[in-house]
Amino acid sequence: MKRTLVGAAVAAAALGAAGMAVAHGVEGGKSVKAVSGTFTATSVSRVTQRTCTTSDGKTVVTTDGTYTGTSAGDADLAGPATLRARSTINTTDNVGVVSGTLRVDVPGRDTTAQLTGVYSGGHVAGLAVGHAHSPAAQLVANVSADFTATGGFTNGKLGGTAGGAAVELAPAGCKAAKVVKERSEARGNVSAVSSTSITVAGLTCTVPASMQSKVAGIAVNSRTEIHCRLLNGVNTLTSIERRK
Repeated sequence: MKRTLVGAAVAAAALGAAGMAVAHGVEGGKSVKAVSGTFTATSVSRVTQRTCTTSDGKTVVTTDGTYTGTSAGDADLAGPATLRARSTINTTDNVGVVSGTLRVDVPGRDTTAQLTGVYSGGHVAGLAVGHAHSPAAQLVANVSADFTATGGFTNGKLGGTAGGAAVELAPAGCKAAKVVKERSEARGNVSAVSSTSITVAGLTCTVPASMQSKVAGIAVNSRTEIHCRLLNGVNTLTSIERRK
């Protein structure tokens, strides 16, 4: 059982590391797009197994194997698929951990990812983190599949499930948003004035209720200085002063 617990700890550490990598990618201002794929890998080779019985009578089977098949879906996830996986399963309770590498042969450059999942009752669910076919693109995918150590992976999914999606993060150019000037002022003759707005030297500002008494004595053509501030997208008068 100790071996199973160690495997679970490794899985948790891998998931935590993947979470930090994803957070760093998003904070780095990368583009993010959704992807999805399906896979089957039932050709099994290079299988080795070790079995032990724990002190409480549980049987734990550790299997190393290579599983090959095909993957379909988005371009970066379509092609021959190879999973090199180690499973550590408590066969008495039918729970455990499956981890390893996933490679999809894509022309030009393969998509590769580290896979870590929890096994329960013949099903694996976890996370795959690696690099997609596109240069410098990172793949982060929720992954699930039916699994047996001697039969391989069936009904595999990368994203596109109720359990979660899959995304690619890639470098992207970023154009700075246009800075809107939040404060403005004008000095000159008043060309229009009312209880709700005032225009001085081409600058028009909305008059809030708190400023209406100060605007009341201002006449058209009088020389005035106004200061305004952008509030909720509207130029709003904040101060007004008559000038000689």
